[in-house]
Amino acid sequence: MNKFTLSVVAAAAVLLAACGKKEEAPAATAAAPAAPAAPAAPSEVVIKIGHVGPTSGAIAHLGKDNEMGARMAIDDLNAKGVMIGGAKAKFELLAEDDAADPKQGTAVAQKLVDAKVQGVIGHLNSGTTIPASQIYNTAGIPQISPSATNPKYTRQGFNTTFRVVADDVHLGGTLGRYAVNELKGKTIAVIDDRTAYGQGVADEFEKAVKAAGGTTLDRQFTTDKATDFTAILTQIKSKKPDVVFFGGMDAVAGPMMRQMKQLGINAKFVGGDGICSGELPKLAGGAMADGQVVCAEAGGVEGEQKVGMDQFKEKFKAKFNTDVQVYAPYVYDATMLMAMAMEKAGSSDPAKYLPELAKIEYKGVTGNIAFDEKGDIKNGALTLFTYKDGKREQIAVVR
Repeated sequence: MNKFTLSVVAAAAVLLAACGKKEEAPAATAAAPAAPAAPAAPSEVVIKIGHVGPTSGAIAHLGKDNEMGARMAIDDLNAKGVMIGGAKAKFELLAEDDAADPKQGTAVAQKLVDAKVQGVIGHLNSGTTIPASQIYNTAGIPQISPSATNPKYTRQGFNTTFRVVADDVHLGGTLGRYAVNELKGKTIAVIDDRTAYGQGVADEFEKAVKAAGGTTLDRQFTTDKATDFTAILTQIKSKKPDVVFFGGMDAVAGPMMRQMKQLGINAKFVGGDGICSGELPKLAGGAMADGQVVCAEAGGVEGEQKVGMDQFKEKFKAKFNTDVQVYAPYVYDATMLMAMAMEKAGSSDPAKYLPELAKIEYKGVTGNIAFDEKGDIKNGALTLFTYKDGKREQIAVVR
């Protein structure tokens, strides 16, 4: 082997050694797998609020008034950009019509439960609110009534029922005392429409009249769909009452007043919030004398708080091109404070925000709102009204 051959062999050996070393070099350490990214908070959360009232039938004007109050609140909440649990809340209103009928009321209540609403504002009538409340309670869904006044609603042992107005004990009791002490009623006739609301408020009125030393005639009854009252009014006329109390709604009260005038009954006409609407003069068809009617709204503000209520009514008229009937402001407040409870809890889950709702303190259009252990408003007010020149005129706010 010559020198040249030896050199080539040596070079090849060196090269092989180098290659071997390279192959034997430890592999580079693999990068650790990246930790899974935390799920991003949703940028928007949809919150469904149910509203129920009679938007068809004889008192549709009252149900629509309530629904417009709810729509106004939903629009204001969405414009405000409420944050709940780190996400922007988009509120949606699921509005249902119960036609003031208990069976339809329970049907739409179940419909809202099936739609997985996070809360319900309503119903308008006690007769629909009470049976529906059992369905909402079973589902654990908070319910705030803006207008149902029968005491039973919040006395069923449910922790899901709330109301933002005074009940019939306060409403009927105040009107009963007023009829005796202020109207100087000596002989007082009492009529009710046999609904949970009408009978309930009439019962409380009658108790208060008797406690104040007044006298009531034999109780008369009608229905919430009646149009002819000739028989009961003729019987009442023979006993010459100076006050007639009606437990029911304005759609029945108006025709009743027309027939009272036809029969020559000139007594004062007294009723609860069901008759105390802006529509009553039209329904009475010119039969209402100035100052003849005295009614009570189950709520009310005075002093500085009245400014906020007046501003709400102006805003409502501008938005819907119609005047507030009775309870739209209470629906508005109920919706707003439900959203506030969700905000405080950081969740729209009914089980999580319900405790916040129970202890809430809210300053609303209708005054300061806080609930007692039953879900009734604390220190609830009543506003007494009469009518002059076809318009409601406030007499006094009573607590």
